[in-house]
Amino acid sequence: MPSVALIVRCFNEEKHIGRLLTGALRQTRPPDEIIVVDSGSTDQTVSVASAFDVTVVRISPEEFSFGRALNRGVNTAAGHDLCVFASAHVYPVYDTWLEHLVGALRAPDVALAYGRQQTPPGGRFSEARLLHRWFPSDSARRQNHPFCNNANAVVRRTVWEELPYDEELTGLEDLDWAKRAMERGYAVSYVAEAPVVHVHNESVATIVNRYRREAVAHKQIFSEQRMTVVEAMQLAAFNVWGDVRAAAAERSLSAHLVDIVRFRAAQFYGTQRGFSQAGPVPDALRRRFYYPAADGRAPVAPVDGRIIEYDVSVIP
Repeated sequence: MPSVALIVRCFNEEKHIGRLLTGALRQTRPPDEIIVVDSGSTDQTVSVASAFDVTVVRISPEEFSFGRALNRGVNTAAGHDLCVFASAHVYPVYDTWLEHLVGALRAPDVALAYGRQQTPPGGRFSEARLLHRWFPSDSARRQNHPFCNNANAVVRRTVWEELPYDEELTGLEDLDWAKRAMERGYAVSYVAEAPVVHVHNESVATIVNRYRREAVAHKQIFSEQRMTVVEAMQLAAFNVWGDVRAAAAERSLSAHLVDIVRFRAAQFYGTQRGFSQAGPVPDALRRRFYYPAADGRAPVAPVDGRIIEYDVSVIP
């Protein structure tokens, strides 16, 4: 059995990190070590995490980048074969999450596998559809594009030694890493049977900033990328219309209409602000990022595991 380290990046996640760590320890195949990389939390994040058996690595806010935090975590995980990444505000649905996720790397050419993500009960309607587009119900053992997400992923440490994360990117360090790995002949796998709930309680300003930051990184990775104001408006309208139709079909439009418009406007306003260079990205990747799923919000694929019941208190 390969040795597995779970690496959690966090900043002010006192409300969520305990639930993730609880779920990680209830796995049929728990991690051999848990490493928490904290980037200067000012709340009780480190105290909550330290109630578990974890190794805490600190990185100052001035030093922080997503890639640098991951590199620090993987460096600390020396001696482990596989490094699992999880955002502090996700939590596994099933007790077989890690078993399924790391199982994808039994194939020696697979350098990275990433799992499904879904919104929590009562989460944003548009974000639920967005996650369904990015993380569909069917697994892909060898996908033909580098899309992935480090909120729920595993990498082979020997490949990371060849290809450390880019510490200068403002985001999408996961996509950049997968792209470089695929260029070297490695494969990327998507595992629908390893779902997590991803909690995003973001303001409109935070949504704008997130998509702007990721678009800046996107154009660094694919230098020919662009998005005009007109195209951003068209994509926003297209996605709003798709969300409205899906919500109407579920008889929940009145509850979600305002937030649908607000979320999609923030998403594409931020994205357009982040782009400035000319030319398209590969079509398959572009559609994965910006176009809604055609079949609404599908349920999580059946998994041969037990659903984890989380207590109100997440501190052991």
